[in-house]
Amino acid sequence: MPMERVLLAHGSGGVESHHLISEIFFKELGNEILALGEDAGVIETGGKIAVSTDGFTVTPLFFPGGDIGKLAICGSANDVAMMGAKPSYITCSFMIEEGFEVEKLRKIVASMGKELQKSGMKMISGDTKVIPKGGVDQIFITTTALGEVKHPLSCHHLEVGDAILVSGAIGTHGAVIYASREEMGLKSPLESDCAQLWEMLEPLLAANLGIKTMRDATRGGLAAVLNEWSQSVGKGIEISEETLPFKTEVKGICEILGFEACNLANEGMCVIALPKESASRALEMLKAHPLGLEASLIGEVVENHPGRVVMKSEWGTRRYLDYPSGELLPRIC
Repeated sequence: MPMERVLLAHGSGGVESHHLISEIFFKELGNEILALGEDAGVIETGGKIAVSTDGFTVTPLFFPGGDIGKLAICGSANDVAMMGAKPSYITCSFMIEEGFEVEKLRKIVASMGKELQKSGMKMISGDTKVIPKGGVDQIFITTTALGEVKHPLSCHHLEVGDAILVSGAIGTHGAVIYASREEMGLKSPLESDCAQLWEMLEPLLAANLGIKTMRDATRGGLAAVLNEWSQSVGKGIEISEETLPFKTEVKGICEILGFEACNLANEGMCVIALPKESASRALEMLKAHPLGLEASLIGEVVENHPGRVVMKSEWGTRRYLDYPSGELLPRIC
């Protein structure tokens, strides 16, 4: 009898669990390591390994440009890439609400499989729990990505004079999630920027441009990244508002809802710090990739106002770009 909905029995570890795993997860994500059926995947390596774990919960589950499955793969893969490591392996945990439609689950897992095929990453271990109805909101996914560090990076390497770049438009994912929620009543052709960044960034790292650090601007957006960096090294960061790349739709949504666009999340854009003399070459290389067409030099690390981020407007005024506070966008990633 074909599965139509996820039942509590599917999380019991018995035959139903086996059917769920083999018919959906192994079909889309299977490889020789998962096929061994062990409790953990074993990999051999002789270098430094970057590991990142993240939980994903988003409303709606499916949105323009992606879904929670794509988000879960890209999110953890990008976290590893930000450390100068190529994402190679990933593990995954699913928390599924009783009664969740199997067809939706199939689409989510297929989306994950498609992202793994793009990058060559392998799913090496996983877990599934079915929670009684009301215990979770539909489905939560946790992923752990691993990769060998090719080019060690750290925000503690930041120095006065370093240039600050963004690889793409700011706040796109957060704006899409708001526009996609039926209760908001907003219509927009905008799509999430959700994407894996390693393919775009690998040539930059290999080009010996002296990249100090990178960070993907997810929850808290650009403002969170810059404030974290500034506070970590006790130096100031100045950015120019007129150089910040925003899509027209994002500006419109922010104006309607009164948001600070720099606080909105991205899922396919990163912030890069490197020596000023390498900035033009880095921009040229970023713009040569489809994900980097809107890359921009936005500012630099400075000695003044240590631990703070200052934004200069197009009229020459200055204001602090503070660390985001509160829950601006619930359930976005």
